[in-house]
Amino acid sequence: MTAGAQTTSTSVVPLPGKVVGHIGLGAMGRPIAQNFVASGQATLVFDADSASQGRFLDDHAGVGGAAGFADFAACDVVVLVLPTSDIVDSVVLSEDGLLAHLRPGSTIVDMGSSIPTRTQALAEAAAVKGISVVDAPVSGGVARAEQAALAVMVGGDVAAVEAVIPLLKATGSDIIHVGPVGSGHAAKALNNLMAANNMLIAAEALLVGRKFGIEPATLLGVINASSGRNQATEAKYEKFVLSRTFDSGFAARLMRKDIGIALDLAHDQEISPLLGEAVGRLWNAAVDGLDPAADQTDVVRYLEEYHRVSLADPAGR
Repeated sequence: MTAGAQTTSTSVVPLPGKVVGHIGLGAMGRPIAQNFVASGQATLVFDADSASQGRFLDDHAGVGGAAGFADFAACDVVVLVLPTSDIVDSVVLSEDGLLAHLRPGSTIVDMGSSIPTRTQALAEAAAVKGISVVDAPVSGGVARAEQAALAVMVGGDVAAVEAVIPLLKATGSDIIHVGPVGSGHAAKALNNLMAANNMLIAAEALLVGRKFGIEPATLLGVINASSGRNQATEAKYEKFVLSRTFDSGFAARLMRKDIGIALDLAHDQEISPLLGEAVGRLWNAAVDGLDPAADQTDVVRYLEEYHRVSLADPAGR
């Protein structure tokens, strides 16, 4: 597969005769692991939260549960769906981490949102032991994960990427090889910077409209029929904002992390993104003013309070 190539998912066993390890059974990790299991792939799972691991094993008969990283020694591929580069490094590079146990020729696939330069450093450390690293972060949220319809942006050597493409097809409908290792994580961060901007600018447009006297649902319909539409207006506002549920399944603090990665990447390239910096400042202020567990869509509530205008239905409907 060459950079920019795209494929779509199939229902065959991804890696027949091989065992795939999966570490991380959180909001995104759980449905991704479920997709691997549903495809018929032999899978060994682990989560630092033993209760989460236990629930997964209870729901999926025949799936193996790991007691520690040493149990992954027999795996050909180990997938990580973890929230930060710090956690990835602790899992892979610690004294009793994956690199201490995996065989030469095996592959680590980081499907979380990690820092691109740290992914490159991880790949260098793994290469010393003959282990490949592929970064394969995803976009689409929990809903698309549950449908095995994620967009997966992949970074890594062509041979290493090609070897894991069948597995990625089990959970993604669009698999895009972006470039060398770290490129997938860079693309994910830049995508999420844009996604955050979409959420914020849509909120301000709807708040101005409400203050002027246009019902939010009406203006949202105009936007989604016009050139201002974006993924936030089409997929998030009606379902999570106007409904007042604010539960899209992706934490505001994790979006802040991805925005920070994107801005750091820009600075590394000697670019000072004017709009991106504004998005970062506003998102930081929102997260600092919200509950630590706040959903990404809760930033709209922060803006409502800031501007003293609400998108809520006055009649409570």
